[in-house]
Amino acid sequence: MPVQHGIQLNRAPMIDVLIPAIEKDLSTLPQVIDNIRRYVRHPIGQIYIVSPTSNKIRNLCSRKHCIFVNERSVLPITKNDIHYQSSRWDRSGWLYQQLLKMNGDHIVRAKHFLVMDADTVLIKPHTFIVDNKTVFYCRDWSQPEYFNTYRKLLDMKAPRPRSFVTHYMLFEKSKLSALKKKIETIHQLPWYKAIISNINKKKQFGFSEYETYANFMYSKSPASMTLKSSMNKSLNMNASSLKEQQIRNFALKYRSLSFHKRKIYSKTPRA
Repeated sequence: MPVQHGIQLNRAPMIDVLIPAIEKDLSTLPQVIDNIRRYVRHPIGQIYIVSPTSNKIRNLCSRKHCIFVNERSVLPITKNDIHYQSSRWDRSGWLYQQLLKMNGDHIVRAKHFLVMDADTVLIKPHTFIVDNKTVFYCRDWSQPEYFNTYRKLLDMKAPRPRSFVTHYMLFEKSKLSALKKKIETIHQLPWYKAIISNINKKKQFGFSEYETYANFMYSKSPASMTLKSSMNKSLNMNASSLKEQQIRNFALKYRSLSFHKRKIYSKTPRA
């Protein structure tokens, strides 16, 4: 009977964890990993860190008993094959990271896997499958362009009951594979090429892997999903500078903390 921090986990299915990261995430990544193990109420098979070649991240994986995955082994393309920028911004790496997440079904072994952004730290217990329903965390605003791209990719309007962009999500391998196959059938292209070619590249926020997967799931079977408010707090500070008492205080109101280095996240208008 698996036990994690004194909690019996025999009733919760085992999951793997996938975290895309780069070296700038090292200020938060150790705490992200530690708090997944502390607060996720599932037996955890493996934690995979997907990254460019980096001795620093490899060393962290060794210390934290995670599996390092070179991002070049995940997709047939690299960030340099994506041209998504203007004279003022470059979103190529941002999109590439989303595509890496969407091929997580070719990395992990468990039936379900938690994708976690490398700058978001859980501060309260999370169970992602309850009464055979998958729990999806939600917020009340999103980017309209995410849904324009969804309609182009899947030839249907997104149901969008709420926004699913909340920095972490549980994926089911078979359902993720079905989503990608549907995109390929509609566009007669590899799924990642279809995504790249259908984004309005004049817009900074042209695609969301979380919004796309969860709306696809909701369109198929809303009864199989439980929607909960994300209760996420964005902070402009270093995760390591937070004291335990501060975290306990935040946990009275929030489920997770995000240490975004991009201020645009906290100032994005409501859709």
